[in-house]
Amino acid sequence: MQQKFYRKILKNGMVVLFEKRSVPVVSVAFAVRSGGINEKDSEKGISHFIEHMLYKGTPSRNAKQIASEIEKNGGVLNGFTDERVTAYYCKMPSKHLILALKVLSDMIKNPLFDQKEIEKERKVIFEEIEMRKDDPKIYVFDRISSFLYDGSLNMSLIGTKDTMNSLDRGKLLEKFKEVYHPNNMIVAIVGDANFNEIVDFLEKEFERSKGKVLKPKLNRRNQSFIEKRKGIDQANFIFAYHVPTSNDKKSFAADVLNTIVAGGMSSRLFTEIREKRNLAYDVKGGGEINRDFAYNFIYVGAKKENLELVKKLILEEFEKVSKELSEEELKQAKEQLVGNYQISMEDSVNQLSHLLFYELNSNAKDFYDYEKNVRNVNLKDVKDIAKIKNYSFFALVPE
Repeated sequence: MQQKFYRKILKNGMVVLFEKRSVPVVSVAFAVRSGGINEKDSEKGISHFIEHMLYKGTPSRNAKQIASEIEKNGGVLNGFTDERVTAYYCKMPSKHLILALKVLSDMIKNPLFDQKEIEKERKVIFEEIEMRKDDPKIYVFDRISSFLYDGSLNMSLIGTKDTMNSLDRGKLLEKFKEVYHPNNMIVAIVGDANFNEIVDFLEKEFERSKGKVLKPKLNRRNQSFIEKRKGIDQANFIFAYHVPTSNDKKSFAADVLNTIVAGGMSSRLFTEIREKRNLAYDVKGGGEINRDFAYNFIYVGAKKENLELVKKLILEEFEKVSKELSEEELKQAKEQLVGNYQISMEDSVNQLSHLLFYELNSNAKDFYDYEKNVRNVNLKDVKDIAKIKNYSFFALVPE
């Protein structure tokens, strides 16, 4: 698939990523290299707030027209804010590619930031904050990074009611004008399209200009905390540990380790905690492995009284892996990871996200080396990462 991938830095500073496909569908994303870790504590949530506002209208399109031009032509429109990026994307029949580019470009370049819409959307974000707090599983995921890092990761990227109330139109505009420039943008496209046509459009549509992005301040730490709450019946907890960042080849060993201990229903911890001992329904692992920060985690939902036992079983399993992992089990984990990688590429939006995040870490073309890098992982590196010396632990339990 690598021969169908194109990457170009335009004269205006914008990076364009394109993977050619023959299916008559195209996914398009405009992404800005700024997210939660690029914010001051006093403005936490501003990237997410700006994301919401860009769907609220431009001088030539109101909110309904933005959505209609995409949806009435068979497309879907959405966006997301991450710790490192804010993105706006759509997926639609490839014959409407230029329309997609026009709508997304208009949103990115010409948002109104209408005062009435700002106040209305602030209320929507308040509801989103409450929703995330009320869902115990989402809540523990939102909190775990603050027990692994201080600085830019010590608060949820959605912000708080206090920070949301402090963000007026002037601050939103100031941040937008500071960040939303071609040199901070990545345009990623996956589907049936013409690369030269894409490049021509973007070079004509965006003049060269330079913006700046606040550098993250991240210091590793390990902390554990148990929070009690009335009205819930189950304990939700996350065990997390630092791993090598994405610019280190050993980060692929961290991926393999995560697969071995908590990658699906055949993993060691799912088997031990759920199948053998019936201590939990949900046991799953994952990771956030990036250039600026990196950690793996294991989430378990179980009874409050089983919390210490589950934590003990997790630590014991890591110790077993560090001492007993065989070449055969390593090979199986690699095959599982490579298979998941191949399946993930099937959907063009998934693929678009992969390319974006690899570009944020280094260069999007590195994504196509993932299988080779996983195959090259050795037994010693996986065993070494499994020697967990320090970890963070956060639990939300019934009071």
